[in-house]
This record gives sequence, C-alpha cells and structure tokens, in this order.
Amino acid sequence: MSSDATNENGPDLTQGVAIESFGDSGLQAGHVGDDRVMIARVGDEFLAVDAACTHYHGPLDEGLIVGDTVRCPWHHACFSLRTGAALRAPGLSPVGCWSTAVRDGKVFVLQRLAPSSGSIEVPGQAPQKIVIVGGGAAGFAAAERLRQLGYAGNLTMLSDDDAAPVDRPNLSKDYLAGSAPEDWLPLRDSAFYADQRIDLRLKVSVVRIHTATQEVELSDGSKVPYDRLLLATGAEPVRLPIPGMDLPHVHTLRSLADSRAIIAGAANARRVVVVGASFIGLEVAASLRTRGLEVHVVAPDRRPMERVLGPEMGDFVRQLHEEHGVVFHLENTISAIDANGVSLKAGGRVDADLVVVGAGVRPRLALAEQAGLAIDRGVTVDAYLQTSVPGIFAAGDIARWPDPHSGAAIRAEHWVVAQRQGQTAAMNMIGGREKFDAVPFFWSQHYDVPINYVGHAESWDAISVDGSIEGRDCVLRYLRDGRVLAVASIYRDIDSLRAEVEMESDSV
Repeated sequence: MSSDATNENGPDLTQGVAIESFGDSGLQAGHVGDDRVMIARVGDEFLAVDAACTHYHGPLDEGLIVGDTVRCPWHHACFSLRTGAALRAPGLSPVGCWSTAVRDGKVFVLQRLAPSSGSIEVPGQAPQKIVIVGGGAAGFAAAERLRQLGYAGNLTMLSDDDAAPVDRPNLSKDYLAGSAPEDWLPLRDSAFYADQRIDLRLKVSVVRIHTATQEVELSDGSKVPYDRLLLATGAEPVRLPIPGMDLPHVHTLRSLADSRAIIAGAANARRVVVVGASFIGLEVAASLRTRGLEVHVVAPDRRPMERVLGPEMGDFVRQLHEEHGVVFHLENTISAIDANGVSLKAGGRVDADLVVVGAGVRPRLALAEQAGLAIDRGVTVDAYLQTSVPGIFAAGDIARWPDPHSGAAIRAEHWVVAQRQGQTAAMNMIGGREKFDAVPFFWSQHYDVPINYVGHAESWDAISVDGSIEGRDCVLRYLRDGRVLAVASIYRDIDSLRAEVEMESDSV
C-alpha cells in the first residue's frame, strides 16, 4: 500500500489528522498500513478502533457515537470505543483498538493494542451446570456470552438441528440468492465449541423438563442435569392444512437444510410459487428472482407487509418486486398443491415446479407447556428473562417480555432481539441483574433495497413520512396518540440509529 498521506482508504492516520477536520459525527476514517481504522472523538478524548463492523463489515465510521460506544449503521451492532468489546448483537466479535496521541493540533494513531479480556468477576454462587435448549440465535449468543463473562462451569447446548448455529438471516437473503458462499454461514467454526468447552450436541431432541429434579430428558431416555436452564427453542414454520404440503417440491424455510433444499430445487425449476407475502416470503421471492426463476407470490393480503409497514410502504414493496418481474396474486390463498402447481381458492391455478410456503411461524412452546411454565402466546418472562419457574429462563422467538418502550408485554420474532436476549439471559443466569430493555430491531433486504425497523408497533393511528418512499430515501414514524412507537427507514441509517437511542430513553 502507498505510504502517501491519503489514498482510496482515506488519510494515513499515522501521519495525523487535524482536530478541526472532525465533523459533527465525531468520526474520521483512514488507514494504518493495510488496516482500515477510524478515530472517534469522545469529549476531549480521541479513541481509535478498526473501522469495519465484525458482523457484515459495515462502515463504523458512518455510524453513531453514543457515550463511549459506536453503533453500526447497517444492523445496529454496538462496540466499546475503549476496549473494542462487542457490547450488543448482531456484532459478536470485538473490533481492534489502537493507541492515539495528540500533538500540534493533530491526532495520530500509533499502534494496535493487545485485546482486552473484558470478562467480569463471576459470583462465587454461580451455577455449576447450565443447559441451553436450542441452537439458534438466542442459544448461541447466550453460550458465547457466558464464556466471555468468565463463566467456567459446565455448559451444554442441545439442538435438534443437524448443523451448528448459523447466520439465519442469510438463509433467505444472500445465501439463497447465490451471492454468499456456505462457508460464511456458521456463526463460529467447529473448533470454537471445543476451545470454549461448549458441549454442543446436534440432532438431539429434548422431550421433557423435570423441574423438581432439575433435569432435561432426551428422546433416548437419558437425562441432562442443570442448575440453570435457558429455553431458546425458537419457532417453526406454519404448515398449511391443505393437500400436497408433503410433496417433495414443496418447502418451508427455517434451517440450513431447508435453504439447501430450496437451492437444489431451484437448479432444475423454471417457475416458483411463494405462498405468503411476509418478510421471509418476499426475501425468498427476491433471492429466487436473482437466480433467474419466474416467481409468483400468492397471499391473502391487500398489500405486501401492510400489517407491519403500512399501506404506503406496502405499495412500494409490491412495486419494487414487480419491477423485478414478480407476479402477485393478492387477496387470495391456495387450496391445494399438486405436482405441477397450485390451485387458488378464488379459482384458477398457477403452474409451478417449486413451491415455497412462507405463511409465518409459530413459537415452539411444547416443552414450556409440559414443564408448567406460565404461557401467554409465548413463554412469559420477567424483565430479567426468567420464567415463572425460578432458575429457568427463556429467550428468542418464544419469550414474551415486558417491553418498557411500548408499555406492553410483547413477543418478537427478530434475529437481533433473540441474540440480545441470549446475551442478557447469560448475565442473569450467573447471578447478574440486567434488565432486558433493548429496543427491538430487524432488517429486511429486497434486491438492493434494505428496510430497517426499530421499535414495536402492533397498531398505530398515524404514520408520518420524511423523505420519499419511491425515491428510496425515507423515514416512516408509526405513532399512537402522538407517541412514536416504531420507525422504518430506507437508506437513512443515522436516522434509524438516532430513533433507537431516542426510544431507549423514552420508556413508558
């Protein structure tokens, strides 16, 4: 790399940048040799860290400083500017830290610092045996955070999947579209679990929880004892009660095996019917259009995603997909599937040699119900994610928690929410008292258009629009009684981050 003060990666930070060059964002990116680094101004201090988010390599220098942390503009990961620690999912790995010096009105980056351990002192009464049921976002995040916190006890992770935890959002997005290789999918490589002494057991089915003896029973009759238990069983796709759902060319999408099967089916298919205009359904539609298939979407809605995003954004999403060749059959459902297509309830049929059903998911509650845990359209947990049975916690798609921002008990099927709940549950299972008060966040990708959403609005009485939805440069605020409950945005990353921060300080 050139030793010039400035190149395509910005200024050479070892040569110094003028303090006066820091704009309102307080962030200045450049390079140190081959490393892309950024400097953040925090009051009178200048802190330097790697400039790429460890999640999807988002540009942290385009993010938002909050206190002595920085938040990624793409998917709202949060990192400490002092230690580089990944504080909040979806960022799981730390960013590197660099030393700095200020001389003659300039800030210089000096050298990379040794990683900080970041562990806390685990209480002496911490449990000896923790069992996690579930191999998804919440379960993995909890296991990793436990070791990061310094927990040294026995840690067992039981998953009925045949693959180690993967980056599930990619299964309907880039991986399904063919633009991300499969080796990007594992959240950690196989050596991680051995190195961290996480007893990951795949293809294991938990059939019963014995709360009196604190054991979980497996399908082979064996039992695994626990002192603390985390239920992170997630959700499963809804299977329609119609003829033909079990045909070999009909798929749902939840696991890596599901995504692989759809990709294999797409290789020899010409036309696909996607059943459902949910986020997953439309991401599948976009991905399969990218693969060159003719795509038809059948859904009962008047507009795609209107229930979550409102009519104007719903119209935009439909138009976006139609611009890419998707054909919609809205206010309609399928009554049967056969080897050559689907029959529509309103009459007629659509020929297809591949069918993907994205009709929503339902939380997997059987274990919690059997164990006698309090249930209310999900597993009821308190602010610390503990269930009605002491020592048993729940996180992810199954958990209904008291949300301080909406003032209601809510359940959200969001990847980032599940990860953050897993991290909070980890702290509390070893004696912490950390409330789960993160603002819900998710993102969806449709071709080259990302939609970010913060907050939770099951209903609203007004939607304000700042910018242009059609111009793909907008912020929508969902209000009830004048109060902002949620914010959706397209290419307004800083506005999305600021909305998150505002909601964090605006609890009911």
